[in-house]
Parts: sequence; structure tokens; C-alpha cells
Amino acid sequence: MTGLPTAALDLLAGEDIYVLHGRPLRPGVQLEATPRFSDDVWPLTAAILQLHVSSWRLNFAVIPAQYQLIAKKVIYAMLSGRLPDGERRRSISTIKSVFTDLRRFLCWLDSQDLPADGKPGLAAITVADLAAYQRHLIANGLPPQSMAFAQIGYLWRYRHALPPAEQLQFDPRMLDGLRPPRLRDPENSTERIPEAVLGPLLAWSLSFTRDFAPDVLACCAQWHKNRSGAARSRPRTTRSQVRAFLADHAARGQPLPGRGGKVNILELARIIGCSRRLLQHMASDIEAAAAIAGVTEWACYTLPVTGRLDGQPWVTGIATHPRCPDSLDELARLLQTACYVVIAFLSGMRDSEVKHIRRGCLTVSRDASGRPYRWKITSLAFKNESDPAGTPATWVVGEPVAEAVKVLEKLRPSGTDLLFAHLPYGTGLGPASHSPNQVPRNSTTNRQLNELASWISRYCQARDRSDGIPLVRGQPFRLTTRQFRRTLAWFIARRAGGAIAGAIQYRHLSIQMFEGYAGTSESGFRAEVEAEQALTRGEHLLAMIDKHEHQNLTGPAASEAAQRLSDFGRRARFRGIVVTDDRQLQRLMQRDDPAIYPGTYITCVFNSEKALCHQQHDTHGTARPSMGSCRPLQCRNTALTADNKAALADEAADITRQLKQRPTLPPLLQARLTTRRNQITDFLARHPDRS
Repeated sequence: MTGLPTAALDLLAGEDIYVLHGRPLRPGVQLEATPRFSDDVWPLTAAILQLHVSSWRLNFAVIPAQYQLIAKKVIYAMLSGRLPDGERRRSISTIKSVFTDLRRFLCWLDSQDLPADGKPGLAAITVADLAAYQRHLIANGLPPQSMAFAQIGYLWRYRHALPPAEQLQFDPRMLDGLRPPRLRDPENSTERIPEAVLGPLLAWSLSFTRDFAPDVLACCAQWHKNRSGAARSRPRTTRSQVRAFLADHAARGQPLPGRGGKVNILELARIIGCSRRLLQHMASDIEAAAAIAGVTEWACYTLPVTGRLDGQPWVTGIATHPRCPDSLDELARLLQTACYVVIAFLSGMRDSEVKHIRRGCLTVSRDASGRPYRWKITSLAFKNESDPAGTPATWVVGEPVAEAVKVLEKLRPSGTDLLFAHLPYGTGLGPASHSPNQVPRNSTTNRQLNELASWISRYCQARDRSDGIPLVRGQPFRLTTRQFRRTLAWFIARRAGGAIAGAIQYRHLSIQMFEGYAGTSESGFRAEVEAEQALTRGEHLLAMIDKHEHQNLTGPAASEAAQRLSDFGRRARFRGIVVTDDRQLQRLMQRDDPAIYPGTYITCVFNSEKALCHQQHDTHGTARPSMGSCRPLQCRNTALTADNKAALADEAADITRQLKQRPTLPPLLQARLTTRRNQITDFLARHPDRS
């Protein structure tokens, strides 16, 4: 990267500047190998520091000739030129998106008859022209206030890069009717993985990492051994040793490796450890053994299958040829994808963060007896980070994620650092060394996720199993990498303790991940969970109002709760909110949150001045109760529903049963339990049901 004087950044005439001079480049890339301003095509690969991102380029030749220089000047200013006051340097992905939408706009602009009125270029654009462009977007299936329209604002924000006669004359973001609303985080609109799909997908992925992995990893080790120098330098095999091998197979009735109905000489030579030429001279011996022992449909590794499913081997064998069913190429790729599912869903990491985990990323904390109790993995975070090369971050995870990381470390050759780098087995995806990106692109991982789901469905169907992945609306559900983090946030906030939760101690994991997520303050995961918690709380409160339960509350804060809920219900009805409309309900909770928190034993009508708990603050700095340190029998913020009172009564009855058990409890424990029961009984007596 070269440093140019500030004054030189705007001097494009007569100086063919390297357009990436102001950005960090990939290791080993020289600035002289990057595009110049005069080039029609600007490859951006050298400035892409995220390993999973495919190579990108900007092709200015597709922009109408009269607007090409305008587009180049604006994009150059975003890449490496002088920034407007208060503007930060945009990421390569953002610049690529801006280029795509500006190209769409400039191509449309070129097709229009704009009034000349002495102003060339962008200066001739009027509000009416942009309104016409909005109608054009609608006609082509794009929302008029989508990102495709919002990107036009960059022509105004970077107008300093253009001569005055070519500058846009107004900010389209500030005009009524054209101003796009604040765009929502795209992760919040990502479709969740349905539980009917997620359950078997996660269960089979865990089976891969725990039960099937040893077989796949053993064959991977054999694959590397067969191709190593040590395998080729074994002692010379004699004919008598080959005959002994064939006789053993014939005696045990173990078929010889086959292909196309004949013995696979190449694979047989690999198994025996001899040359193919020797076996060609012993064709009659091989045919005689094959006549007795038979020939497999395709060649498989001779290693025994140890993984069991319902007491039977999960596969009959692992094929050596990549085009055969149950090949090492296929199963190794499925195992890597299963590890991705486990890590992505049970950690809350984004795809970019998962793709950058490396060998040695796992840290295990152990107690005094050596038993592990906490696992952490480190990687790089990119979103909202100032360093385009990523910021080191740590995630608290559970044991299933740690197991998946260990499997990946064994799946990868010892010299490979990145755990999600392309696999070398069979044809695969091609050698990673031939690509500037060492890990699969997002689109490749999406395809592999759906290949895993398809394999699970075919496997279960072929064996008449009922635990396959069902169709959703009559079609296979389309999995993408972005869905896992979104679904995790929803489960933590709304479904902790559900069917999936019970299988993997989900509630314990969710607390660790939510409270221990140590990415960066900008990670956004906590905000996503809080949004889901607010949504489910709003649904609960509206259901209480519909059933008029708020009018029957008791407890110290019952009157305050009834008033808040009545006001909340009126605002909901005024805005036409229904419980099934998540988007409107989310907006209502953001504006008019009544600060009422339903719980098992109490309903907290939160008032920070009266609260006895250790108050928390959300991502917006708003105080909220800490239900874990709640003191319901003493706090003035307590209100009681019928369910709350029943839960308290059940606790008092359970204490009574404990006090009656024999042998009797220790005196100190007896005294504490008796005090607790009496406090509950007195509290319920002071707040009877309303008549």
C-alpha cells in the first residue's frame, strides 16, 4: 500500500492512480498488480480480506459512456479517495453493492429524455425524475424505498469528487415521498429454520460429529497414508504374499474391491501395498479368488465400520471412488457440513466468523478435579468492526461445539490452519491452493447445507426411518447460513426448554452463550435476543388483556399493572395490532413498552426506584429487572396472576412435604424451609383473589 499526498487524491487527470492504494491488501499482493483508474474493469480481490468472500470486480464498461467517468470518480472516492466530512471508509462489499445499484440507476437514466436546461450530467436530475425511477423500480419488482433506491444518496454524499456541473443538486434522502425509511437489519428479516426441520438436522449433525466421525476420520487417515511417501516406500511385495492375501479373502468370503463388475486392480494394489504391474501378471490368481469371494459393486476402504445406528453399522462401507455412493469424498464433506451446523447454531457466530476459526481456536476451562466446565473458541469478527482484516473475538460455547471443533482438526491435514478450508478428498471442490479464497464461499456452504439435508432425507427414506427432515409447504426447506444465528436468538428468547432443548441441555447452553458472548459490543446478538424477548412478552401481555386477566391481578403492584396494561391495550387497538402481526407488535413494544415482565412466581411491574433486584440494562441503556435475583415476597413491584399464585402455593406444599419426610431434615434446614413456607403463606393471605 502506498501513501499519496492528500492533494494528489483528487488529481486524476494526467495521473493514473491505483484505485486500491488507500486500502490494506492481502498478504503477498503488490500494489502494482492492482487496477488503475483508467481500467474499464477493477478487480477488487486484492482488497478482500475475508477468506470466505469470492473474488469481486467492478465492470464500468456496462455503464453508459457518458456516466462512466462519474461512476469511476464516486467509486474511487469510496475506495481510496478523500472522504466527505464525517464519512467512514466503506467495506468492499458495501462498495460493490453501491456500484450495482448505481449502475442500474445510470442505465435507466441514460434511457430517459431529460430536460437540458443548460445543466449536463447529474445536475439535470429533478425530483420528478427520481419519482419516475421509483415507479420503474416498482414495475421491476423492487420496493420503491429499497436499498436499490437508497444508494442514489451516495451521488449526493460524494459530490465533492465531481465537478460542480456534474453534481446532483439535492439530497434524495431529505425529500418527502422519496426519503427511504431506516432500513432494518437484514438478519432480523431472515426466515427462521422451522423446528420440524431444525430438530432432525441438528440431531443428525450431532450423530455425524459423535458417532459417524471416527469411521470417516479413519478413512481420511488411510487416504493420506496411501498418498504419502511412506506408503510408496514400503518393502517390495512378493507373489506369495499376494496369493496369501487372496486366499484369506476367499476363505472368509470377503469380496474383492470391484468396479464395473470387475476387480479394481488399482484399489487392490493400494490395499495390498504392491505395484499394479505385479497384479496384472497374476490375473489368473485374482480371477480365481474373485470367483470364490465375489466382487464388491465398488471399492471400499477395508477398515471396519464402528459407528452404529439402532445396533447396525450406519453404512456398509466407505467407497474409495468419489463418484460412488457413500464415498469418502461425499461423507467427509457431509461431516464438515454437520460440524458447521453444530457450530453455527450452538454458538451464535456469523458465517464469516465460523469460516475463520483455525486450528487451536478451542480453550477448555477445567475444575480442580480436571473436569471441563467451560469451552471457548476464538475467531475474527468483521461486522461493524473498524479493521477490515477482522477483530479477534471469543465465544462461550457448549461441549457439542467443542467436539465439532476437535473433529474438524482431525478432518483437516495437520498442515492446514483453517478448519473450514476445502477438503482434498476425491474431486471435491478443486484444490484450495488454486483459489484466492481458502474456504468455501457463502453460496457453496448454502449448497452443502442443503446437500446434507437431502442426504438425511434419502438415508431415512431408504431405511424406512421416521426421523428425516420433512417438507415445508410441500417443498424441501431451503437452508442458508444466515438462518442459524437468527433461529438461535429466537430459541434463547422464546423456546428455551423445548423439545430440542431437552436433547442438548439447551437452557444451560443458552445462558452461557447469551451472557458469555464476548464477540464485540457491536456483535448485535444480544440485541437480537432482547428483540425476541420483547416480542414474546408483548404477545403474552396482549393475551392477558384479551382474557381480561389484568383486571384480576393482586399483589402490591396490581393497580399499577392494571393501569399500564389498559393503556397498552388501548394503544394496541388504536394501531390495529393483533398478536399474530409480529412486525407491528415489535414497533409497539419499542414505543410503548409497559415494562411488565411475566414470570413463573410473579409478574414484575418494573419501577427502578422500588426494585430490590440487581437491575440490568439492555443494549439501549434502559433499566430492566433481573429475574434471577428477584425477591418477590418483599418487592413492591410484584403483581400476581392466578398462575403465579398457584406456583407459589405449589412451592409451599412441596416444602410441607419435605418437612414431613423421614428421617427428618437437619434443624437449620428445617428452620429455613419453615420460614420460607410461612412467608409464602402469609404473602398469599395478604393478597387474596379479587371477589
